[in-house]
Amino acid sequence: MPDEQRGKSNYHTHALARGLLVLETVAGRRDPATLTEIHETSGLPKSTIVRLLSALVEEDYLVRVDERPSYRLGHKVMALANSFMETLSVPELARPHLVSLAAETRQTANLAVLDGTHVLHVAVEHPTRPLRLDASVGDRAVPYATGLGKVLLAGLAVDEVAAHLPPIPWIPATPTTITNPEQLEPVIDGVRRQGYAYDDEEWDEGLRCMAVPVAANGTTLAALSISGAAGEFSDDVRPRFLELLQSTADSLAHDTTIVAALTSAPRPRG
Repeated sequence: MPDEQRGKSNYHTHALARGLLVLETVAGRRDPATLTEIHETSGLPKSTIVRLLSALVEEDYLVRVDERPSYRLGHKVMALANSFMETLSVPELARPHLVSLAAETRQTANLAVLDGTHVLHVAVEHPTRPLRLDASVGDRAVPYATGLGKVLLAGLAVDEVAAHLPPIPWIPATPTTITNPEQLEPVIDGVRRQGYAYDDEEWDEGLRCMAVPVAANGTTLAALSISGAAGEFSDDVRPRFLELLQSTADSLAHDTTIVAALTSAPRPRG
């Protein structure tokens, strides 16, 4: 590439990077950002910022809202954000993480969120063997009888839990199912303290489950679990299962695309 063309390319790349920095600076503020605030945050010269602001306003990526002057994001930024979110698929994004977890534990790996008074499975991966829990994306369960549900309830503020519980009486699915809020409360407190939940044949006889939260910025976005035959969740193997679950949950929580998908994905109501 000739020096002249290389120089032009570098100039345009530099200008684009500065324009994106201005956008990020405005996007990072709750209130409209003034020229001075953009200058102080970005470190760019005011003369450069003025030129960039003019171009961004002209193209509808920013809107000038008053005479200070101050700026907020324009509708084109929202269109880009909406287009990005529409391409996100939680099952596809989470699949590599869950496939690895299912392979290492030889149990069914599940990712779920709260949907009203139900737990909704948003991603499921099975181990490659005949004996396994046959769960599917879209499956629902009651939160008080599942490891996933207990983790999700524990991630709520205490005064929010009741809104995600069905009316009593709770019909027991097995002899060990919790049947009232008074029984559930100390269990949820225990999950908050220990950081994981255990379902000991409470949803289905012969089935056990361990679950942990997938949390970002102090908020529980989802619950991750492995489920399988009760006999394969013995006391000596559970610490290894918990370690693998927590490692996978950390990987999910540090994947910014998955966090975005879990944060904004629409959830059906049933």
